[in-house]
Amino acid sequence: MKSAAEQRRADAASIIGIPLTMAVVIGAQWLEGGRLQTLAQPTAALVVFGGTAAALLVSYPLGTLRRAAIAVVDGFRQPPPPTHALVMQFTQYAVRAKRKGMMSLESEISATKNPFLIRALTLVIDGFDARDVRNTLVADSRQRDDADEANAAVLEAAAGYSPTLGILGAVLGLIHVMENLSVPAKLGSGIAVAFVATVYGVGAANLLFLPLATKLRAGARATRLTRELIIEGIAAVQSGMHPRLMEQHLATYVRATESRPQAA
Repeated sequence: MKSAAEQRRADAASIIGIPLTMAVVIGAQWLEGGRLQTLAQPTAALVVFGGTAAALLVSYPLGTLRRAAIAVVDGFRQPPPPTHALVMQFTQYAVRAKRKGMMSLESEISATKNPFLIRALTLVIDGFDARDVRNTLVADSRQRDDADEANAAVLEAAAGYSPTLGILGAVLGLIHVMENLSVPAKLGSGIAVAFVATVYGVGAANLLFLPLATKLRAGARATRLTRELIIEGIAAVQSGMHPRLMEQHLATYVRATESRPQAA
């Protein structure tokens, strides 16, 4: 069985979506007859994006921010949902365990790179009680859920900071304008910084940070469903459930994924 990272494939919709959001803003500016160079304001970008980064550093430990950044990169690869292949794999586990005992599954640990499945198989082979195995795996899954939620929360925090910093940039730009009322040549740059900072702040929040947070949560749901399937599959193997019955039981997780709309 391939690892989750190996099974992931690039999410074309997300890869196209990010440049498309920028193209919409640039296209609107062009259609209105505005100069595209007007949107390129380094001062506004510094206030909005630099300020947002600084605010995040104050709000979260570096480790949390690092994990969130990694999660964003991974978010552009679709997480593998529970598949019939995984269900059939557990069916084979059940058949082998009935014939040769639980220790016969030890070779499967080296055959898979899914860390959650490795943990589940290790607990079973070590001879732990079925209830203890389930409780341990459920606790592990909840911890991973909390970590996934923390990643999305970082992006939502950024979405909260950026519009406010956009307003701050607008105020700074207007201050610059007021200071140079006697110099008409400097009024244009000050006004541009003022309005472009607002565009950067609101645009980053609604076209970048919030969509990415939603995407991370969608990916977390898919991986959580896979973990739930593994928990139920291991429990079924330990209880000696008939392979046919177990196959039907675990297939409900696959059907749940197929019937649920996936986030782009």
